[in-house]
Amino acid sequence: MTQFEHGISLASIYQARRRIAGQAVRTPLVRSHALSERFDADILLKLETQQPSGAFKLRGAVNMIAALIERHGRDALEAGVVTASTGNHGRAVAFAASRLGIAATICLSRLVPANKVAAIEALGVEAKRVGESQDAAFGEVEQLVRERGMTLIPPFDDPLIVAGQGTIGLELMEDAPDLDRVIVGLSGGGLLGGIGAAVKAIRPETRITGVSLSHGAAMWESLQAGQPVVVEEVASLADSLGGGIGLDNRCTFSLVREVMDGHYQVSEVAIAHAMVDILEHEKLLVEGAAAVGLAALAEHGIQVRGQRVALILSGNGVALETLDRARAMCGR
Repeated sequence: MTQFEHGISLASIYQARRRIAGQAVRTPLVRSHALSERFDADILLKLETQQPSGAFKLRGAVNMIAALIERHGRDALEAGVVTASTGNHGRAVAFAASRLGIAATICLSRLVPANKVAAIEALGVEAKRVGESQDAAFGEVEQLVRERGMTLIPPFDDPLIVAGQGTIGLELMEDAPDLDRVIVGLSGGGLLGGIGAAVKAIRPETRITGVSLSHGAAMWESLQAGQPVVVEEVASLADSLGGGIGLDNRCTFSLVREVMDGHYQVSEVAIAHAMVDILEHEKLLVEGAAAVGLAALAEHGIQVRGQRVALILSGNGVALETLDRARAMCGR
């Protein structure tokens, strides 16, 4: 059986699927008639927007918390769990922890939109605003782990998180076993790495294409440098793709390098057009990070004619003012 970096395997992804059953849902894979006609291809949309927490992150969070309880017992998490997040992972940890009766604290930078902070607080957990970057939020997490004995649920750089996100890849291969390409937003690498591990283990010829921001693309800059590097975080319509990958990255950097076949960076204008197009033609409200696959197809003219392509619509956590800004950028 195919084995990737740090123990991530098809078997670990199947184990994750067993753990998350009943909390994270199997999401639909639907054909976009408008996009299929536009690109002369079979364009499929993976609707992670339909997760109870609004985004794919629920899969990894549930898998890790459930695995820790399975291995060490509930008492091991008595002090609660903690994480840093650009929003979606924090909401996922809050959702999973509240369902399991475990205390949680979510640390977020001041760049995280207010609607995502409010969604986390609505789940009855503590949300702490810290600094102007994801790295600052991580610093607060480390302090809480030391001082309170809380358990870290990392947003991406852990095999259990990656395996949880990898369950999307299993569903893709079951629903569309002849996929030619999967286009995935790339930030910390948990989503792309997990999907890539599952898809490559089952159908190695399927291409995994990553999409990053035009500025502040920490994973891409790190891959170019050959090692994790610090990149300045910038505000973006696709705020979920912001943040660093950690200079001590132990999992996702090497996994992304192994499974990703190609990469594109997209502009804010392209993201705005993609968000508005998906809303107008698919009647789906998506955040910027969920629209970057379409943005890459449109901005870079990726040749997909005659291919079967899946776009991962990763989440729906968009504030109405952000959508208004996107519409204004499109002149609509």
